[in-house]
Amino acid sequence: MSIPEKLCSEKLNTYQESIKILYLVDDDFKNMCDDYCCSKLNIEKHKQMMQENFHLKVEYENLTKELEEEIVRYITKNME
Repeated sequence: MSIPEKLCSEKLNTYQESIKILYLVDDDFKNMCDDYCCSKLNIEKHKQMMQENFHLKVEYENLTKELEEEIVRYITKNME
């Protein structure tokens, strides 16, 4: 059994041998590491969602602006 890839972070890199050993023999440590990996995955997931939401927000802002301009043009044209 190998350790999860998420445990190979820059900060934990110097402890890789200890992590490998403890991960295999200590259930409490393994659970803590698994929670850490789950947390890292959630961060990545939410970061991706935030980026997607930002793009959607920009699209809707642009659409709203275009529609406002179209409404004004329509009113101007039809109220003369």
